[in-house]
Amino acid sequence: MIRLDSITKQHGKQILFLDASCAMFRGEKIGLVGPNGSGKSTIFRMIMKQEEPDGGAVAVDKGTTIGYFSQDVGEMSGQSVVAATMDGAGPVSEAAARLRKVEEGLADPERADEMEALIEELGEAQAQFEQLGGYALDAKAREILAGLGFAQEVMDNDVGSLSGGWKMRVALARILLMKPDAMLLDEPTNHLDIESIIWLEQFLKGYDGALMMTSHDREFMNRIVSKIAEIDGGELTVFTGNYEFYMQQRAILDQQQEAQFERQQAMLAKEEAFIARFKARASHAAQVQSRVKKLEKIDRVEPPRRRKKLRFDFPDAPRSGDDVARLEGVHKSYGDKIIYDGLDMLIRRGERWCVMGVNGAGKSTLLRLVAGAAEPTSGKVTVPPSVKMGYFAQHSMEILKADDTVWDTLVTHHPHASIGSLRTLGGVFGFSGDDIEKPCRILSGGEKARLVLAVMLFDPPNFLVLDEPTNHLDMDTKEMLIEALEKYEGTMLFVSHDRHVLRKLSNRVLELSPGSVHQYGGGYGEYVESTGREAPGVGA
Repeated sequence: MIRLDSITKQHGKQILFLDASCAMFRGEKIGLVGPNGSGKSTIFRMIMKQEEPDGGAVAVDKGTTIGYFSQDVGEMSGQSVVAATMDGAGPVSEAAARLRKVEEGLADPERADEMEALIEELGEAQAQFEQLGGYALDAKAREILAGLGFAQEVMDNDVGSLSGGWKMRVALARILLMKPDAMLLDEPTNHLDIESIIWLEQFLKGYDGALMMTSHDREFMNRIVSKIAEIDGGELTVFTGNYEFYMQQRAILDQQQEAQFERQQAMLAKEEAFIARFKARASHAAQVQSRVKKLEKIDRVEPPRRRKKLRFDFPDAPRSGDDVARLEGVHKSYGDKIIYDGLDMLIRRGERWCVMGVNGAGKSTLLRLVAGAAEPTSGKVTVPPSVKMGYFAQHSMEILKADDTVWDTLVTHHPHASIGSLRTLGGVFGFSGDDIEKPCRILSGGEKARLVLAVMLFDPPNFLVLDEPTNHLDMDTKEMLIEALEKYEGTMLFVSHDRHVLRKLSNRVLELSPGSVHQYGGGYGEYVESTGREAPGVGA
């Protein structure tokens, strides 16, 4: 259906692709992987003809419909959420627009003389709309929107009143409703909660078209794709299997290339030592010349491209007392909406609580109460003086000063740290080279989040309260953070929509449901096993 034939593409001085090829066939589900800036989004834009390759060709079979979801959703306002979703449904949305136009014409007194022609066109428009499944479209649109987390009453509100994250969900719903021959999805899970991610997973499993997607959610990728297309150093390499299998294969290939390179280097060193030793001796002239010619003809094995494993050993957190936080009879309400009614909870040293619940259940509110960023309506939240807390939420970025650079920020918060350790810290959180001199005002949301986490974790508190800490982190940075937090010996209370993070970091689960709170003694894996569901809003 879609082919990239020997494409070459350069952005400024950076070569993204050099004679790279890849094909996508009907029914295939491909995960596109590569470091940030390697050209994943560029591939999507070339397929959509928004960019052209510098060399080679991108071919799309005639008549192939493509739905492209990117992080740039454009302007949305002036119509309901459900109407905005239906507007993206391809031919059926055009038929709906035609039908509306004819109906408006019939209602216009000034067009009374066209009544006969309009009635005839109305019949044609209705037949076309029905043939395209238009009358079922509203129900289908609402079903998809519900799956992506929209309440029924919100679906009829103006789409312009939504936040950016919810507009992204509308843009995604459009593509899913369109059901094109091929879908290109660039980070579709970025703004979704865990219930919506699980729903989308099921939807895409049942989708029979071709799919190419990027995602920083490895669990999501694992369950959907059956091929991985890796961008690395200008090349496109396709691996058959899911993301986990790709990681295993990539590790084996790296080891093989490393061993092959080292063997050849050892052989070259031996030959060059012989040449250096005997080149001045006439008795060995023939042997020396023979070996020189042999070395000239050898195909040199490329040194392995080092996929730098991001790693940082954070200092040990100071030890707290046994009781880290206690909630007693906590009642919290916003107007008439009751979030908690008599919540009791004790968090003890070394526990790692993940908080789960559907949208509006009060996950972030609980973290705010524990962190002291919100007060209970009644009841008591106690955090002893021995607890040194680190609280990360999306508003944490407010601590960054607009005109300070990344480097200024690191030095300001840790003035006694060595230059080397701060540079390493910046590097593992994605700020290497010139990036460390970027002023905070130009950083993206994801970059700001990384910087705040770097500042917090370099001198770690003994109690971490984290609200979606891995949002917008790429796979490598996320893995580094997970590894660091696995070794962390303090206490954690966190919210995450990433099942890999939940599985790796939790040893307790707090499930918030309307009118009830359940505490589970094991981690997320045990929670799934005992309840038969992956999230509170998902049926067993």
